[in-house]
Order: sequence, then structure tokens, then C-alpha cells
Amino acid sequence: MFASFLDRLFHLRAHGTNVKTECLAGLTTFAAMSYILVVNPSILGLSGMPTAGLITVTALAACIGTLLMAWSTNYPIALAPGMGLNAFFAYTICITRDIPWEAALGIVFWNGILFLLLTLTGVRTRIAEAIPAELKIGVQCGIGLFIAFIGLKNAGLVVSHPATFVTLGDLSDPAVLLALAGILLTIVLVIKNVTGAILLSIIALTLAGTLIPTESGVLTATPEAVIGMPDPINDTLLAMDIWYPLEHFAETWDLIFALMFVNMFDTIGTLLGVSRRANLLNRQGKLPLIGRAMTADATASIAGAALGTSPVTSYVESAAGVSSGGRTGLTAMVVAVCFLAALFLTPLMKVIPLMATTPALLMVGILMMDSIRQLDFDDTGALATASVALLAMPLTFSISEGIALGFITYVAVMLGTGRHREVSAITYMLAAVFLLRYIFDLK
Repeated sequence: MFASFLDRLFHLRAHGTNVKTECLAGLTTFAAMSYILVVNPSILGLSGMPTAGLITVTALAACIGTLLMAWSTNYPIALAPGMGLNAFFAYTICITRDIPWEAALGIVFWNGILFLLLTLTGVRTRIAEAIPAELKIGVQCGIGLFIAFIGLKNAGLVVSHPATFVTLGDLSDPAVLLALAGILLTIVLVIKNVTGAILLSIIALTLAGTLIPTESGVLTATPEAVIGMPDPINDTLLAMDIWYPLEHFAETWDLIFALMFVNMFDTIGTLLGVSRRANLLNRQGKLPLIGRAMTADATASIAGAALGTSPVTSYVESAAGVSSGGRTGLTAMVVAVCFLAALFLTPLMKVIPLMATTPALLMVGILMMDSIRQLDFDDTGALATASVALLAMPLTFSISEGIALGFITYVAVMLGTGRHREVSAITYMLAAVFLLRYIFDLK
């Protein structure tokens, strides 16, 4: 009876699937992306946010976003606070720009509002088509390098040096060696297509941490309990300062734009990539309900800001569930339920050391570098644009600086080589605004 109800609700037979397949696919997707429950709080905590409740916030944001996608599109795509976007929130907005985390949540809120308006009006499509491909590639790869660098820094594998700025960490430190072993383990598991490879590596390092002595005991503390009630989110719920971005618009406009830029292309790329695997694209190679999907994504970011997290976006790990046969929103529904159930394992997740998240950050960074294959290496101008963007992000410790320098480089190259007619008006405008920001130090 219940199976028949689900069949009618999600059109299972029409998509060539069934309840069992969809449930297994949902479990597979959750296993592949559940590392975000550990990694997101560890990154957001660096922004100055109160850490109590961040696991709850992450799970609720993922659940709400995934449910929105399931109900509005019937696609097997899950959402959660995005990797790269959370690093942008903590390191660029809060640490580099010294903006309070409450104001940073306000920036996330307005990013979501702007993203939603652009989607509903159709302007989003024109912006997406106006941005050069080499810049998109450079930004994605640059974020990958940035995330990987953060992971290496957190583990002590890369440390500061007065002469060379950075250098190799102390490999005689057992915790550093353990992180290095975890990186190698994760790479091997991913290559072997092991489901939940990143999660398994986090668990393995956490268990091994119980054997690593520290000044205060051992690297991995003993949990107070195995199962417990989720932490309350009183400290972050509706704590966003939505007026700060408006009152300090000259200081925050580029941050709002950078968030929207990264979120937009991350979402579009994920939606098309996962949908292609699930055979959801039409004969023209387009996703029929991409407008609804983008609306769900933008709405989830607004909800995430209200809860207290960085932008929520579609997860490429949804492809794991699609590969297991997931074809409808029922897969996403199962993922959402799993995120809620995971909340009751909060006592276990709270003892996971920061070092254990290093393999996750590095592996995500490596996978984001995959798009470099799409770059035309015979086009020196394209190579220069992408290289400036991808190098600037980790070297300046700022995603927004990489985007700005990428735009300026692209326009300068096109003007200097007589290809100015190939540049869109939107790209000219953005490059000019970024250049003026540097000239007048508007940040």
C-alpha cells in the first residue's frame, strides 16, 4: 500500500525504478556526502561562530535543502552547505576581511535573495552564458587548491616560515603522520570507488587518534555518549545581521557577488553533471526543471543563513546515488531523513579531531581540479586567465581576490590581443568594477 503511494508520488515506474532501489541509492548518497556534518562545523568554527549547535545547523540545512529539491523537481539530488563556500565564509569574509560572523550570515542571506531573483527573472541564464569558460574553470580549480591548502594547514603538514612563507610541517609528529596516512588512504579508497570513502577515512583517523598522546591526553577524546539529543541552535538561529551588508555596501558588494558567482556555477555544473548520469536531460541536452532546481538551491541558502550556516548548494556526491540506480526525489527524501537521524549521533561527531578532516578537504580539492581538463592549453590567453584565478585563491587566501584578478586578466588579454569583440558587456562591466575597487582600495 505504502509502496504504491510512493510510486504515485514520485512516478517510480515511469522512471524505471522502485522503492528498494531508491532507498539504497539514498543511503549511498548520504554515505558519500555525510562527511559535511564533520567538516562544515570545523570550518565555520574558525570564523568565530559558537561551535555548539553547528552540527545541528549543518544537518538541518542539508535536510531542508534536499527536501526542497525533492518536492519541487523530483530529482535525486541532495543539498548541503557547500565546500568552498564555507571556506569563503570563514577565511575570506570573517578572517581576511574581519567581518563579524553575524554580518557574514547577512551576506549569505542577500546572496540567496539575489540568486533567487536572478533565477526567477531569467537573468541568471544570461550571466552564466556571459562569463568566459576559462574563468569558470580557473575559479573552480582555484577553490579546489584553496580547500586542499586549508586541509594541509589544519593538519600541520604545511606550516608558516619566516623566509619562504610556508614549508613542510614536522613529520616526526604522530598526528601529522596520521593525517598523511589518512590522505593516502582516502585517495586509494576513492580510486577503488569505495562508497563513503571520505567518511570512512574520517572514522579511521578518529579511531587511530585514540592512540596518539597529546599534552591533555589523547588526540581523540572519549565521547560522553554514543547517542544523544542534538545540540540546540539558539546561538545562531536568526542571528544574521541583514542590515550590515546594506550599511557597508562598498565593503561587501564584491563578497555578495563572489558568493553568487561561485554558488551559481557550482550549482549549474552539479545539476547538469548528475542529471546527465540519471538520464534526466532532454534531447537538447538541457535539464527540463533547472529553473525549479535553482530556485530550490537559492531558497535553501536563505534558509541556511537563517539557521546559521554558509550557502547551501547541490552536491556532486549525488552522483553516487544515481550510479546506484536513484532516479527520483525519493532518493533525495531518504538522504534528508538520514541527515535528521544522524543528529542523534552528535556526541560521537563532536570528538572527531580537526586533523581527521584533512583527507576530506584534500580529496574534495583534488576532485574540483578535474575541470582543468576542459581548458584549451593551446590558447595562451585562456591559460593565463585560468592560471591567475586558480593561483591567486590559495596564495592570497581569498576566493574573491581570485575571481577579481581573473576577470581583470581576461579582459586585459582580450583587449591586448584585439579580441575585444568577443568579450560580453557583463564581463567588461565586472572587470571595470573590480579594477576600480583595487585603484580606490574599496574593501
